[in-house]
Amino acid sequence: MTRPVSRSFVIVSGALLWLSIAVASAALWPIYRTPALTTLIAVAILAGSIVAVLALWRAWSFVTTSLVSVLVFLIIGVPVAVPSETQFGVVPSLEGLSDLIAGVALGWKQLLTISLPVGDYQALLVPALVLVYFGTVVALSIAFRTRIAELSVVPAMVVFVMAISLGPTYPDQPLSLSLILLIVIALSLVWFRWRRRRDTVNALEAAMDEAGVARRKREFGFAGVRTVVSAVVILAIASGIAVVAANVVPPTNNRSVLRTAIVEPFDPRDYVSPLSGFRRYWQPSTANSVLFEVAGVPLGTRVRLATLDSYNGVVYAVGSDRVSSESGSFSRVPSRFDQSGVDGEQVDMTITVADYSGVWLPTVGLFEQVEFSGDRAADLRDSFYYNKVSGTAAVVDGLMSGDTYTFEGVAPIQPDSDEISSLTPGLAEVPSIQQSPEELTEKLDQYVRGFTSSGERLDAMLSGLAADGYVSHGVGVDEPASRSGHSADRIAELVTAPRMIGDGEQYAVAASMMANELGFPARVVLGFVTSDSQIRGDDVSAWIEVNTAEYGWVTIDPNPPLREIPDEDPDDIAQVARPQTVVQPPEIESDTTNRQSNPDSEQALQPDLDPVLQAILAALRTAGWIALVLLVLAAPFVLIIAAKLRRRQLRKRAESSVEQISGGWQEFEDSLIDHGYSPPIAGTRTEVAAVMATPDARQLAEHADRAIFSGGTPEASDVDAFWSNVSELETQLNTGLSRWARFKTEISLRSLGGYSVTSLFKR
Repeated sequence: MTRPVSRSFVIVSGALLWLSIAVASAALWPIYRTPALTTLIAVAILAGSIVAVLALWRAWSFVTTSLVSVLVFLIIGVPVAVPSETQFGVVPSLEGLSDLIAGVALGWKQLLTISLPVGDYQALLVPALVLVYFGTVVALSIAFRTRIAELSVVPAMVVFVMAISLGPTYPDQPLSLSLILLIVIALSLVWFRWRRRRDTVNALEAAMDEAGVARRKREFGFAGVRTVVSAVVILAIASGIAVVAANVVPPTNNRSVLRTAIVEPFDPRDYVSPLSGFRRYWQPSTANSVLFEVAGVPLGTRVRLATLDSYNGVVYAVGSDRVSSESGSFSRVPSRFDQSGVDGEQVDMTITVADYSGVWLPTVGLFEQVEFSGDRAADLRDSFYYNKVSGTAAVVDGLMSGDTYTFEGVAPIQPDSDEISSLTPGLAEVPSIQQSPEELTEKLDQYVRGFTSSGERLDAMLSGLAADGYVSHGVGVDEPASRSGHSADRIAELVTAPRMIGDGEQYAVAASMMANELGFPARVVLGFVTSDSQIRGDDVSAWIEVNTAEYGWVTIDPNPPLREIPDEDPDDIAQVARPQTVVQPPEIESDTTNRQSNPDSEQALQPDLDPVLQAILAALRTAGWIALVLLVLAAPFVLIIAAKLRRRQLRKRAESSVEQISGGWQEFEDSLIDHGYSPPIAGTRTEVAAVMATPDARQLAEHADRAIFSGGTPEASDVDAFWSNVSELETQLNTGLSRWARFKTEISLRSLGGYSVTSLFKR
């Protein structure tokens, strides 16, 4: 329903709603962190305002306004939300329009399955444009063209809640934005209420004489000042409470948002552990085959294929956050990772795939950016996922011969081999080793006996493996037998056999488990060591990474040096016959984690959480955040109602019965004011009662006059009767009003002024 509005109303209301939308849109910054978002917000608010003002000026219908809004969205959408698909930076292309329309439906889920911040990657700015642009159109249209202008603040609240829900799990200035938005919304509500009351008074003035007009203007001016002052007091109290609450109960490091519940499209559990195929690279058919060519890195560079941090007693696998949160999650990467804070050497290498195939993408160091080229570049880019916790990259479509990509990263500074003895365990968290053979622990005790510090024990363990171990892949006719695999039974066989024979698959797993027992968070890495520009199968290697307080993750090669393997002593055959280690079935879903803070701390094992319980806890956390936002937004209204209840209680419990009756009359007069009446200032009780124009009101005025001016002391029964009459009159005032109208009288600020506010702080 269109109603006449003044120019001042349009300007002030528009400014307040622009500010509320802008503040709510600021919550989108942690998602994008790009100047393009600032441009989008400015253009969206401006375009939405133009549509709303034109609709008001031309008195467009709902259908016409909706069609024009969609048309303007299509015009501005591509340049501000899909800038890469424009011609000359302004003219939308057909591909851009297609991406824009698809982004309206699909962009929301894509935001939840990609690493933050997303920048202006593809069409991921479309959800932000939808929220800000249509939020502006709806907010201004409600304010300008409906009778309930207060509802125009709802779109800003929706933008804010959606921004938090789509955002990261870590809070990003939640208190400051919430408080600013709360203040702007409260000021908007005060403005709309003040304008409505003024319009009502102006309508009444038209039917009154000049004296009446003068009196009404004085009343309106006083009421307006009183309303603004009361609103400021309420906002100050609400803000103070919010600040204190935030300091007493600060936000947690992580919060539950929509992305914590979404199922990641790439799950490494769907693929066989890459370490299980270690011996395949040593087969004659693969050992001399060129897997891929690499350029831009020196000889001896370790090229990571996959990081394995989850061991269940059977295989070492690439971790997933569906099993343990410490493994991190695989997500799409929109632009580049900022590694400027890492101290190391820049890596800029190009890889061309030959005979290699698979989902795991060879990388070096810490990932910054990857650019694919060739016929499959777009498909590979869209299927690229990265786990920043483990440093593992994958392409769901898989690499094929002919694929080429350029990788940029940073190779962190590593300690020299003689510095290992001075290292101390870091604070990283890794999934716990679910099954470690006792024979391994016994061998570790032999290696580290006599050493005290963590670094010295780690160095002694590595020296022990280097001294006792021999390398054999078991594939050549002249090589001693060496069983493949890295189950707990195979590792027990490795450390108890008369000759310790194995290769990188076994030594990396054994060293990783030993390092974990020494207090160092450790994991296995499968990859290749460059011997020339062509990487062949026999360049495959496996090593470990241990987390240290000094360097973070440190690369360590646990493989013994290549040397001749002595013949087996027949007298030692009996030593091989030993009880087999019983391998328990792996736990499919386990959230037990190994949280290590220092070498002397006990490894606290957290009990497994039922998946249903996890879902319930996640739902409760999400509900808690929503309740907190609603509580902050509802705080002013709750304070208004509480203030009125406090005022009524003080009046009813005044020291004398005369003051109690006087307070009852003040309560009735304030109720009249909150219901929209304007009693005369400094008028008698009879004049005030005449405003309501009912016999009961006149009788209440007479009762109050007798009690106050008689000079006697009213009985308690008279006081109770008087307050009962006040309650009955309040009921009459509410008769015929809707629930919404009654609620508006409860939160009205008209009566909260002057003595009404100061009396709250008495006693």
